[in-house]
Amino acid sequence: MRRREEAAPELELKDRALDETAEGITIADALLPDMPLIYANRGFERLTGYAVEEVLGRNCRFLQGPGTDPAALNKLRSAIRERRECTVLLLNYRKDGSAFWNRLAITPVHDPSGRVTHFIGVQSDVTEQKLAEEALQAAKRDLEAANQRMSWDLQAAATVQQALLPQAAPGVKEARFAWVFRPCTELAGDMFNLFFLSDQEIGLYILDVSGHGVAAALLSVTLSHVLSPFPGQSILFTPKPSRPGKYSITPPAEVVRRLNRQFRLDPRTAQYFTIVYGVFHRGTREFRYCSAGHMDPLVLPPARKPAAPPVRGAPIGLLPEADYQEQTIRLSSGDRLVLFTDGVVETENRQGEEFGARRLMNALQGASHCALEEALARAMSSLEEWCGCTGFPDDASILAFQVLD
Repeated sequence: MRRREEAAPELELKDRALDETAEGITIADALLPDMPLIYANRGFERLTGYAVEEVLGRNCRFLQGPGTDPAALNKLRSAIRERRECTVLLLNYRKDGSAFWNRLAITPVHDPSGRVTHFIGVQSDVTEQKLAEEALQAAKRDLEAANQRMSWDLQAAATVQQALLPQAAPGVKEARFAWVFRPCTELAGDMFNLFFLSDQEIGLYILDVSGHGVAAALLSVTLSHVLSPFPGQSILFTPKPSRPGKYSITPPAEVVRRLNRQFRLDPRTAQYFTIVYGVFHRGTREFRYCSAGHMDPLVLPPARKPAAPPVRGAPIGLLPEADYQEQTIRLSSGDRLVLFTDGVVETENRQGEEFGARRLMNALQGASHCALEEALARAMSSLEEWCGCTGFPDDASILAFQVLD
């Protein structure tokens, strides 16, 4: 009797603790048909809206409803049948019909002989957590869909941009033309082209817009239209005042000046670009050009060592009053003239060392016995080997021609 009286306060404390806990706690009799509840705490009342007196003697399935997942119920029933622990997430329903997500954990209770006599159930309202997870998953799906759409759009934009690159070289007996282009992982800022300006003159340019991505690509596409070989819509031609509808070829230095006047630096984008534009005359074999913040063309004579090209002029857009001067290169049979962007010479190896103009010259000179297309391909292979990858951090473009006999 004294031992029971001594244990009474402790049992009373346990009862109060079970009632005060936020979780719903139930005990089901595993030895009776349909495993009725023989105990439910106040937390269960608060969670479900059912009074303890209403649930004793009933199976806990009265909390189930039309949205309860059958797969979760099957998992729960298997655990009960196999007399083992189990935790499931169920959509349950309160007495007022409102739904809540219930994380139910059941634990078997064994008697001294090892027989399961009861199951303790612990119910936790995880509705807020479940809704937050669902919102996160929905946001993730929306983001993945947006990324997919953006990827498709960028791929379409890259396809349009590359369609503006030269598709075929001018077929003339005085020179042979070739190019290679390796865009970086984003939309390209490089652009180049070559085309007939007249029967005797062929225009060439290569340019590099600062930055990467959509903004750089949009500007490079715009420039490709401004520098198109179509009189009336291109700055490469100047109307003749005395002959309406007739045009003269704009000198290279004037082309660069017009670009600098038209494409001023926008503080919002801070975009500028470098360019080399020139005109090759088939008859005289002269190449007249103007450079704006870009390395001069690299000339590879077949019988002597080339010199590293200088950088001339200010990039387009940086200095409104910049002056640009025209240069002339007189070419001989066998000479190769090479235009390239800084993505070629500034590509770094794993030690942070740039490829540089000297290595480019050596690679091209070492392939001087090859056809022009093969020489450019070998130079690009040397660049890929230098950086140790096929995906460049910047666009890499080379445009070249060789004077023929």
